[in-house]
Amino acid sequence: MQIPASTARGCVANYDAHKTFLSDTSRYGVNIMMSGPLVADDGATMISSLFLIEAPGPAEVEVFSRADPFAAAGIWAKVTITGFLRRQG
Repeated sequence: MQIPASTARGCVANYDAHKTFLSDTSRYGVNIMMSGPLVADDGATMISSLFLIEAPGPAEVEVFSRADPFAAAGIWAKVTITGFLRRQG
């Protein structure tokens, strides 16, 4: 999920709603295994978001991601959903 630089302020304004939304994903049938911001080389500037989600399929992830307050606020310029086969860890 890529975050345009021009919407960084929107992250702060919508952060509490975003965190509340992420606190219970059961109604979407998904489980967040890990998530957080991706940052630039300076280690502080948020440039994107990463979610590792366990779900029955991509349709559930799509519905979940569209319902996130960050999506509604237009914070993510692009959302890419990709399958993953766990090998280690």
